[in-house]
Amino acid sequence: MPAMFEVTILASGSAGNATLIRGASSAFLVDAGLSAKQLTARLQACGLSVPQLAGILLTHEHGDHTRSLKVLLAQHGVPVYCNALTARALQDGGVVHQGWKLFQNGAAFALGEFSIRPFSVPHDAADPVGFRISAHGVCFGVLTDLGHATRLVLESLRGIRALLIETNYDDDLLQKDTKRPWSVKQRILSKHGHLSNASAAQVLSELDAPLEHIILGHLSRDCNSPQLALDFIARSLAAAGRGQTARIHCAGQDESGPVFRII
Repeated sequence: MPAMFEVTILASGSAGNATLIRGASSAFLVDAGLSAKQLTARLQACGLSVPQLAGILLTHEHGDHTRSLKVLLAQHGVPVYCNALTARALQDGGVVHQGWKLFQNGAAFALGEFSIRPFSVPHDAADPVGFRISAHGVCFGVLTDLGHATRLVLESLRGIRALLIETNYDDDLLQKDTKRPWSVKQRILSKHGHLSNASAAQVLSELDAPLEHIILGHLSRDCNSPQLALDFIARSLAAAGRGQTARIHCAGQDESGPVFRII
């Protein structure tokens, strides 16, 4: 059997984000943005409990990525991996933890059988990161909550087999949205905001990687839809001559997605 590990998106969207990474001998979460009750239930549906996790990796401190952290730490003391500025922001927000596992952006570290390399991304948080997650010679990328992809981002994801990438909004729907004031729209559209369907497609066209799975995530309920995002990305990949090389899936907010085997 070829070397592999598994990725399950437990939730992805503006209301909460969490991804389960599972190898032969260890499992961990990237972000914990659901309630503790919901996160525990979705883990149990995957045959796991919180104490079985080797840790929780954090991309940044925003609530839709850390919502259950305070409860999980109080109940289980699960290790939390983040950089120093993210830990400080969480502590300032009332998350008490004595055993932060601090990493430095750009420096790889081991977590069970996995090698994790965090890299800086442009977003309006203390020190946000994406992740390159490797095991058994194959790599998965986590790229959510960023306003644009820098050269560092593209280089950090070179050669990956699968990618979770933000497609937060459709440009037309955001412009027409009446729920958000112009100041919020400016934040979303900024270089430190979020990726649109179009900007995510641009990232994918520039990425030097033999992608087998593209997982679209962090969709706005009001300013995007799974069908819009899937259609836009599929058309863009086809126009770039890469339409047959990767399977595209849209992650949801309300239930866990399928298991992706990264081979």
